[in-house]
Amino acid sequence: MTGSWLLPALLGLPLCGALLIMLLPREEAGLCRAVGLGFSLLTFGLSLGIFGYFESANAQFQLVIDLPWIDGLGAHFKLGIDGISLWLVVLTTFTMPIVLLSSYSSIHKREREFVALMLVLELGMLGAFVSLDLFLFYIFWELMLIPMYLLIGIWGGNRRIYASIKFVIYTMVGSLLMLAAIFYVYVVHAEVAGFYTTDLEAVQRVLLSRDAQVWCFAAFALAFAIKVPLFPLHTWLPDAHVQAPTTGSVVLAGVLLKFGVYGFLRFAVPMFPYGTSVVAPYLAILAVAGIIYGALVAFAQDDVKKLVAYSSVSHLGFCILGLFSMTARGIEGSIFAMLSHGLTTGGLFLAIGVLYERRHTRRMAEYGGLWAQMPVFAGVFLICTLGSAGLPGLSGFIGEFLTIFGTFTTSAAYLPAPRLLGALAATGVILGAVYLLFMFQKLMFGPITRDANRGLRDLSGREMVVFAPLVVMIFVMGVAPQPFLKTMEPSVERFIRFHQFGLDESLKAVGPADVPRLRGGASEYPSELDNVPAPSEGEAEEPAGPAEARRDRQGAQPAGEAAAVDATNPLDAADRRVARAQVRE
Repeated sequence: MTGSWLLPALLGLPLCGALLIMLLPREEAGLCRAVGLGFSLLTFGLSLGIFGYFESANAQFQLVIDLPWIDGLGAHFKLGIDGISLWLVVLTTFTMPIVLLSSYSSIHKREREFVALMLVLELGMLGAFVSLDLFLFYIFWELMLIPMYLLIGIWGGNRRIYASIKFVIYTMVGSLLMLAAIFYVYVVHAEVAGFYTTDLEAVQRVLLSRDAQVWCFAAFALAFAIKVPLFPLHTWLPDAHVQAPTTGSVVLAGVLLKFGVYGFLRFAVPMFPYGTSVVAPYLAILAVAGIIYGALVAFAQDDVKKLVAYSSVSHLGFCILGLFSMTARGIEGSIFAMLSHGLTTGGLFLAIGVLYERRHTRRMAEYGGLWAQMPVFAGVFLICTLGSAGLPGLSGFIGEFLTIFGTFTTSAAYLPAPRLLGALAATGVILGAVYLLFMFQKLMFGPITRDANRGLRDLSGREMVVFAPLVVMIFVMGVAPQPFLKTMEPSVERFIRFHQFGLDESLKAVGPADVPRLRGGASEYPSELDNVPAPSEGEAEEPAGPAEARRDRQGAQPAGEAAAVDATNPLDAADRRVARAQVRE
């Protein structure tokens, strides 16, 4: 048993659940909720089953299933998972039962449609995380948009129509540019390799010209930067969070925002290494600007939900900065920070939802003294707040520390003043602690000045069940991060090597040689790349920058020799081993 059935089953469960719920009578709201919760728990259990087949030391895609899908386009129904996507899949399936259980007290209209949409949203998110085909990924990427638009537009606040339309417009602009870049890569691959395909591993073997890489990376980057969201493309997020129901905010912060960073990791950086080296410096600067801007604006908010929304702009900036440090520690920290953000910020939105259900206001001035009135709730809120602030021993500390450490220690030539960027990002940690503790103090301490707060009840049994898994995981990730990091490490190191080899080849090709071509002159994806010894410490994480192209020009290969096999190129070495193995067979 290879476990290749797991990923299709993982997508099939929420789809079957959504279809079954839509067949139930609308009046049976309780039954619809129970069925939805049951299917989400089954999906979570199945995602845990992945660990029984997943090999932590294996950097390649695992549990791969590759089926012909649309022959005319060369599209495949290809799914797979690696150390980068594994924990994001588990985060998705972990979040959905919590969200559905929390909705029992907050969603009181069209319950059947709500539960079905949540399962469709889960299908889209899981599909996007495990897709290894560009066309399939794009379908799941767009599928996520529809349920989120309806969640905000139907169950949102007074300005829900404005917020939902703004969310769609921002997302669609980026998506259309990404689709244009996908089509360009699709056509160029056919010209170079002789056949049409949208298979990710095959498409990544084609190295575009430098100019094309820059433009295509920019198109992908815009789509992913909007989803992060990266400053200054973040303005849709506060509106979406404030107007969305609590469940929508939890899914948006807990999972959906992660697709921006994941998109860079899985698609943009591996496909366009030279484009990355040109555009990444600007993205890193914007990430640091977003860290500081998000923290300062959050401090000025009176609406507690909007405060937490701006904190996401700040926290996701750390993820982008860690990614473009191109160090193993920085990228692992980026992924870890995404997981932690899903837990802590999701918990904060759930807690804010509890207050809103009882008082129907989110203004901090309306609260105060809640610690004495709701001690259990205050304790849960404190753990989520301190986790988000990065207190050592809780989940937020590890991710922020690793991203800053990776930025300080990077040797990436294209990252400008990395130590300055790291130092500025570190100020965001301090500012984050200030505004989060200020929020907690305003809500929980001081005298009770509003009569409506005197009768507030503490968490119910159902609400405790909702918060318990989040609190436990915030502690677990804080005190035992190694199992998470160990699973990511092989895939992250492979990601860095693949990016470096592609960048080196792009820099060597100058003048007439700078044309679309296959990496290393071979036609197969270098699956044996993982067997190539990693460079020594300090070399493995030393991507070259555009400035090194000037030093390469003197020794650049003539155009006719651009595709010659280089005995020192690990890609060519891997290709030769594959060829020898085929001859022996």
